[in-house]
Amino acid sequence: MSKPDKKLFLLDAYALIYRAHFAFSKNPRINSKGVNTSAVFGFMNSLLEILKKEKPTHIGVAFDTSAPTFRHIQFPEYKAHREETPEDIRTATPLIKDILKAMNIPILLLDGFEADDIIGTLAKAAARKGFEVFMMTPDKDYAQLVEEHIYLYKPAYMGNGVDVLGIPEVLAKFEIESVDQVRDILGLEGDAADNIPGIPGVGKKTAIKFLQQYGSLEGLLANTAELKGKMKEKVEEFGAQGILSKELATIKIDVPIVFDEDDLIHCEPNEEAVKKIFEELEFRTMLKRIFGEDSSAATPVTEGKKKTTATDTQQLGLFGAVESKPVQEEMPSEKGNIATVEHEYHLMDSPALRKSLVKYLLLQEEFCFDTETTSINPEEAELVGIAFCYQAHEAYYVPLPEDQQEAQAIVEEFRTVLENEEIVKIGQNLKYDIQVMKNYGVEVKGKLFDTLLAHYLIDPDSRHKMDVLAENYLHYTCIPIEDLIGKGKSQLNMRDIDVDRVVDYAAEDADITFQLKHKLAPLIAENQLEKLLHEVEEPLSIVLADMEYAGVKIDLDVLAAMSKDLNGLSLTAQDKIFELAGVEFNINSPKQMGEILFDKMKLIEKPKKTKTGQYATGEEILSKLASEHEIADRILEFREYQKLKSTYVDALPLLISKKDGLIHTDYRQAVAATGRLSSNNPNLQNIPIRTAKGKEIRKAFVPRSKDFKIFAADYSQIELRIIAAFAKDESMIDAFKNGRDIHATTASKVFKVPMEEMTPDVRRKAKEINFGLIYGISAFGLSQNIGISRTEAAEIIEAYFKEFPGIKRYMDDTVNQAKELEYVETIMGRRRYLRDINSRNATVRGFAERNAINAPIQGSAADIIKVAMINIHDWMKKEKLKSKMTMQVHDELVFDAHVDELELLKVKVEEFMKNAIALDVPMEIGMGVGDNWLEAH
Repeated sequence: MSKPDKKLFLLDAYALIYRAHFAFSKNPRINSKGVNTSAVFGFMNSLLEILKKEKPTHIGVAFDTSAPTFRHIQFPEYKAHREETPEDIRTATPLIKDILKAMNIPILLLDGFEADDIIGTLAKAAARKGFEVFMMTPDKDYAQLVEEHIYLYKPAYMGNGVDVLGIPEVLAKFEIESVDQVRDILGLEGDAADNIPGIPGVGKKTAIKFLQQYGSLEGLLANTAELKGKMKEKVEEFGAQGILSKELATIKIDVPIVFDEDDLIHCEPNEEAVKKIFEELEFRTMLKRIFGEDSSAATPVTEGKKKTTATDTQQLGLFGAVESKPVQEEMPSEKGNIATVEHEYHLMDSPALRKSLVKYLLLQEEFCFDTETTSINPEEAELVGIAFCYQAHEAYYVPLPEDQQEAQAIVEEFRTVLENEEIVKIGQNLKYDIQVMKNYGVEVKGKLFDTLLAHYLIDPDSRHKMDVLAENYLHYTCIPIEDLIGKGKSQLNMRDIDVDRVVDYAAEDADITFQLKHKLAPLIAENQLEKLLHEVEEPLSIVLADMEYAGVKIDLDVLAAMSKDLNGLSLTAQDKIFELAGVEFNINSPKQMGEILFDKMKLIEKPKKTKTGQYATGEEILSKLASEHEIADRILEFREYQKLKSTYVDALPLLISKKDGLIHTDYRQAVAATGRLSSNNPNLQNIPIRTAKGKEIRKAFVPRSKDFKIFAADYSQIELRIIAAFAKDESMIDAFKNGRDIHATTASKVFKVPMEEMTPDVRRKAKEINFGLIYGISAFGLSQNIGISRTEAAEIIEAYFKEFPGIKRYMDDTVNQAKELEYVETIMGRRRYLRDINSRNATVRGFAERNAINAPIQGSAADIIKVAMINIHDWMKKEKLKSKMTMQVHDELVFDAHVDELELLKVKVEEFMKNAIALDVPMEIGMGVGDNWLEAH
């Protein structure tokens, strides 16, 4: 496209402000006055990018106003479910308007209309007067306005580049034949963000299919006779709602606002006014970008390499700020990539070159290595190559042949390097690479530095993928894997790619990971996280690699019998439901079920409805009805049987490895912010234990041979013991030290019931209180859980704190300290950041306060079992035991125990679990042995 004489940029202010705010939500920019400037900074960064790169001749920024629009009048529920505007955005908006005024950039707003209507009207008018118009917004709805001289300009964000959509791009993106069909897509799909309902059950694929067949929403409604089944019912029932949704999603292009091109001319900023605001906000680097000079408050340059303050570092790069620590090297103003950053990546494809590489690797104190494989499943993965790096911007790629004998021979050349205990091994998600090397008989040894785990500890709530870290810490865009192997059905295997192309990709991975180590290590030290990283998380990754590699045996006959049993129980439950309802219906259809329960049977006078207008029939609703209405109880029963069958009983056999007949779960360390492990394929943490039928799934987990038994050991009430130790509550500590039932003790104290007169119901209520308070339960929550009034629940909580004053003191002190630091810590120094702890929004603040109390307890429980796992694993390895640790589920460890080692294992596992981390409260370990997991626990 040739450069236009008249180029107009129209910015959707709130869309960009919200985007900026949430881009920094995990790592907000806080200036020295404690003001969160994230939204202002992010918005200005986007604005300055287009002023510099796009050089618009004309510009305007459109804002919504607080006045209701014609859409609210037409549909009162429009945007009704949107959460209250975050206070940081409310603070940022007037500041942004002040900056725009200082920069002489027009602000566009009109009561009764939204920013998109203003932009739509002005865009169409400008295009008719010879302008090339760019609507700058991340909002896809604007695509409906695109025409020959009007473009949707989606700015760069979180590593994704600028995306400019003209007519061809819109047609391709939405898979439609004309731009106007964007409105039909929106009418069919709806928009949850704006509470536009659409037609229930119609997603993107269905909407596209309908438009390909009928051309428009109206065309679809004129031909509903051609539809079948449930979709026919839905389209006929909600067709009018679809038309309304289309109208609500249609951007107006006839707003009563005059387009005067002279008013939108891009002018020079008022330097004095801009400087005053930016210096107040501490946007020093940004001042330099605008005026080409340092402001009076600019940071001094130290001798040698330029150092920057936290404020400056955060400003370098569009939305890339995560380095909130001082004295980091300044990142380049433009993002680098393999084409722009000097590097030397070498292909080591001969015996002589490999020998030379081994020689130099053995001389290093540390190096990074990264495997390229045929599968993301480590148990199935074959090596395609290994990349090494021990100096920034220089890396080496060793390709391996498809023939596994030949590949093994090359791997053997690097055994001495990878098994050298004196050299630190750097990597991103090293657990995977360690497992892949185990497939070739190589045990990766020595200290580790895992960049994924390091960043997880520094910023547990953020994303930890290497390409994201490269963007944020190195201001560098990595080669996307899709560039090599494609995506979707046509995706290739890494082995199918020409080695000359793989070299750059693989070597870059090793190089970037090596560089990230040197960015993250100082932050780990600064936040006192070295012990947690190097003595817990990284050694644990070796333990988990061994556990996953060992695998778990599943008894297929048990699962087959359970599947048959559950199917029969489902049918019985279904028959009873039909009998109680007096009619047959689709139990899996929330719509039909709602109509039966609330229209036909009238179980509730005023039943709740979902956003789409149908009755709510979720578990919470049915659980409340179950005690009074048998049909609700039977529906819950039916759902349980169906879920157990589909999610576990029928799914587990599909996960059995063809290689060894075992299941190999994937333990993930960097998911839960609390420090708890999660698992995937299968998710062992979610295997149900609350119901009798759910527990039976554990029967399918069996020893690997007749010489083994399943041995399980778990911490008893570990979280209550931790809070007692943290709170130094003498009453609770005394109960644990003397082996008294903590729930009965609580009940006796709170309800004034002598221990000898304790009933199971009173003890249950005490148990609800003990565990509820750890999770910050309210009087309302407690009243719901134990079936009492809110007033009575409040009195019980007050009585509890009176009897256990140390607990109350600990909770108050923890919240107060969190408000000062904005984070809490576990016993091992694991941090949970609580950036909303001082929010003026009571709901948001309350959530953060509950996390402040619970996170150190949950996180410390995670720390304790992780340390125990490491110590047990190291002892088992040292003793060369035949037994294997195979599973970790919450506070429980499961072993395939060789019968000759069982008694020794019982003694040592209990010892290691009890003494993992010393507390003032003794740990109690429950243990069991059986021919399956259910018998053992």
